[in-house]
Amino acid sequence: MKRREFITLPAASLGGVLLYTLTGESEKLRAQASSGEIKVALRFFTAAEARVVEAAAERIFPSDASGPGATEAGVVIYIDRQLAGPYGRDKYRYTKAPFVQAGPEYGYQGKENPREIYRAGVAGLADFAELKPAGQDQKLRSIQSSNFFKLLRQHTLEGMFSDPMHGGNAGMAGWQLIGYPGPLMSYREEIDKNYGEEFRRKPMSLAQITGRAVTGWEDEKD
Repeated sequence: MKRREFITLPAASLGGVLLYTLTGESEKLRAQASSGEIKVALRFFTAAEARVVEAAAERIFPSDASGPGATEAGVVIYIDRQLAGPYGRDKYRYTKAPFVQAGPEYGYQGKENPREIYRAGVAGLADFAELKPAGQDQKLRSIQSSNFFKLLRQHTLEGMFSDPMHGGNAGMAGWQLIGYPGPLMSYREEIDKNYGEEFRRKPMSLAQITGRAVTGWEDEKD
């Protein structure tokens, strides 16, 4: 049995966030009183790999004066959950030969699944987390045409703006950043409210809107 590994994340954004286990059970994250940090169990990455992915995602979507970035939103947790689930092993993609270099309109046609792409890509960035920002940016530019970087960039954006049930967008930080109110089915009751003013409704997750626990499809049982 593989020993579970953890990554430590800042509590300011992740405290009280709900994550779900592969059996659908909820687990509320709470800060350790002494350090103000939270240890999150990893499903796919090793702790060292998670630190590399966290640092790379932060350079793609950094924190700045306008708001939080990938680290605060827990993007590394989103990516870890996706790779641990059916998406990571290409359950829903046709994976038979021949494998050809096709045009971009046909999408990815390679043999490696997302898990394999990440494992190889992260191995090539082994010292990334220790580099200064300028060195990190240089590293990312050198691989920006690779399938790994394309996936990493795509997943970083998904982790920033997807529903929190998937592990990212902690505290709905991404939605607050862009003013997205959440997946409401209707805005009928909001019509005529705040007339002539900017509409900045506090965002609500799908779980909050439905009033029940919801889990992402990455938690599907094998």
